[in-house]
Amino acid sequence: MTAAEILKKVRELEIKSKRLTNHLFTGEYHTAFKGQGMSFKEVREYQAGDDTRFIDWNVSARMNGTYSKIFEEERELSVYLLVDASASSSFGTNQQTKKELITEICAVLAFSALSNNDKTGIIFFTDGVEKYIPSSKGRDHVLYIVRELLSFEPKAKETNIVKALQFLNNITRHKSIVFVLSDFADAGYHEALRVAAKKHDVIGVQVFDKTDNNLPDVGLIQVQDAETGKMTWLDTGDAMIRYYYMQQFEKIRNDASQVFRTAGADLLQISTGQDYVKALQQFFIRRA
Repeated sequence: MTAAEILKKVRELEIKSKRLTNHLFTGEYHTAFKGQGMSFKEVREYQAGDDTRFIDWNVSARMNGTYSKIFEEERELSVYLLVDASASSSFGTNQQTKKELITEICAVLAFSALSNNDKTGIIFFTDGVEKYIPSSKGRDHVLYIVRELLSFEPKAKETNIVKALQFLNNITRHKSIVFVLSDFADAGYHEALRVAAKKHDVIGVQVFDKTDNNLPDVGLIQVQDAETGKMTWLDTGDAMIRYYYMQQFEKIRNDASQVFRTAGADLLQISTGQDYVKALQQFFIRRA
């Protein structure tokens, strides 16, 4: 895309994301993710229903009455978006590519964080970490992230989720909200995910395309692995070939579900062309 096209798309995503944030996710994002804890706000006169454990006896004695300490949730959080920029994300046959779906979801999450005064950071990864934008606040920062989502060009093509999670653990000291957006066509990341999920609130967003599990019957074709570059011939007219293709995809989905479940993390599975807004809203409601 040209610079003008990127700016136009950034503006479109800002308008769409703000509309969704203001009208659909109001309160749901806020209650879905907890802050760092409770901080003291003020002392007020005791009211029916106040927790008696929070009566301030010193103030009560001085004022010759009963006064309670009032606390409020420390809302400020850091939200990190771990974005799989490997070559497989460029695939898509149903209205959009996986990358375009990831970009839209990230924009909505970033503007939701902005509306709740949370920080947002992003990590682009392939077989290593390619770009890191530290978490920060403000509209300009979120727009910068959206521009990078639209224009970033990775150097490598393959995927290594372990390195992305290890990098995250090295740069963050405090508990954060972490969204990992990928097709998860990778293996061996269970331990790294388990370690990250013990420290952070981790949510996986597995994106896929309908053709990933439904190879069309178009005869003999030559296909290329987007990440390795390996070429091979496939007889899509062979029902057994199509079955094996479907089984391979189902294994990737089931493996991701099991890995996230055993690590104590959440996983959303969203297809290109699917109403991701409804999927996110239902997730926020469940979390709330």
